[in-house]
Amino acid sequence: MSNNGPGVTNPMLYDPPEGQASNTKLMQFVAGVGVSFAAISAGTALGWTSPVLSQLTPVVENGTTSSNSTDGFTITAEEGSWVGSFLAIGAFLGALPAGVLAEKIGRKYTTMSLALPYLLSWALIIFANGAGMLYAGRFLIGISTGASCVVAPMYISEFAEISIRGALGAFFQLFLTVGILFVYAIGPYVSWVLLSVMCAVFPALLIVAMFIVPESPTYLVKTGRRSEAAVALKWFWGPNCNTQNAVEAIQSDLDAVKGEAKVSDLFTKAVNRNALFIALLLMFFQQFSGINAVIFYTVPIFQSAGSTMDPAICGIVVGVVQVLMTFVSSVLIDKAGRRILLLQSSFIMGSCLVVLGVYFKLQADKADVSGIGWLPLASVVLFIISFSLGFGPIPWMMMGELCAPDVKGLASALTVMFNWSLVFLVTKTFGTMQETLGADWTFWFFGFWMAVGTLYVFFKVPETKGKTNAEIQALLGAK
Repeated sequence: MSNNGPGVTNPMLYDPPEGQASNTKLMQFVAGVGVSFAAISAGTALGWTSPVLSQLTPVVENGTTSSNSTDGFTITAEEGSWVGSFLAIGAFLGALPAGVLAEKIGRKYTTMSLALPYLLSWALIIFANGAGMLYAGRFLIGISTGASCVVAPMYISEFAEISIRGALGAFFQLFLTVGILFVYAIGPYVSWVLLSVMCAVFPALLIVAMFIVPESPTYLVKTGRRSEAAVALKWFWGPNCNTQNAVEAIQSDLDAVKGEAKVSDLFTKAVNRNALFIALLLMFFQQFSGINAVIFYTVPIFQSAGSTMDPAICGIVVGVVQVLMTFVSSVLIDKAGRRILLLQSSFIMGSCLVVLGVYFKLQADKADVSGIGWLPLASVVLFIISFSLGFGPIPWMMMGELCAPDVKGLASALTVMFNWSLVFLVTKTFGTMQETLGADWTFWFFGFWMAVGTLYVFFKVPETKGKTNAEIQALLGAK
């Protein structure tokens, strides 16, 4: 019988005696929601600039400069660009220390500690009197956001049973979109200061939630606290959990990778190298899907379809679609599998990007596109649905699944750092691409990478649905 890795329990090991109830999954979902307050906090940080920059940046109309800001100061468009970009810089720098800290003090207390920089950053933003304090707040909130991307998926992967590992693994992206939707729905209708105060509620709730949930059973076994691990397992899986077998299975996997992991282990050991490479490329294709480009063009595409919808409503519609479809993904992921959802995602998104490129090419050539105004709108909606079902949540979830327990913290940190580097790169160069290549070639550029992504997933990405950690490592070792 295969040994089980952290958070990937084998139901055969933990079936209760005949006549007793099976393990309960309720508290695992409760814990998943609690940990995901870190994701909501990250989502509010990501979405914050969308409604706020329009309030802080002066508007020039007919030679007259006006401002929507009611809070004492304004910023230039260039300063606004850096207000958005500083989050990505902070997230890049926050990822690696989070992985190290999670190994030193545990997943629970690392997650709880992230609330402090979140709260400090919101305080800096709330009391800001100029661009400098906004930069500092956004940089600090970026550190927490990057750290959340490392620790929360890692923590969830270590307490989730195999039958719901995919669903719980999708929680991070699901609650990230909930945080973004919250800002999109509230931000246009309140001052940016009040919005920031409301966003600060979520890290406060994170502290409360993390007081309730136990430490990761894997971390407790790893640090020699087996009796505490058994208590934690009872909390997560219910009173019928066979904790003795569960603890032994976790210990067996840890024994197989004894010793302190080194950075070189990620590259010198084929299994670790393959896991890291797959995780990195999934993040690459996530960002080079052009998701930010599509969202950037949402309002003009709605308008080209003849819609007179308020831009704020457009943002809310996009946010609602993302939340609903990410929720659907969390339901499907343990039934359909990871590969099929990734394949549909990259193929459909690539097709939508080609259609959008053709539409903007026709528009640039002054062709009459009034009869197909619905086409780009349908493409955007289908693109967002497909992204939310596949390349939105699954790379984050598989990051926690693929890596062996001894290198998981380090590999997750490096993967998150890579992701945020790409976020910064794509965000900062998108405007230049649009000016030099045009909207058509910009969309086709991202469409090309989706074609490459489809081929890569088909030939190289293993199916991890229903597999134990040992089975996943065996698959990676065979590559």
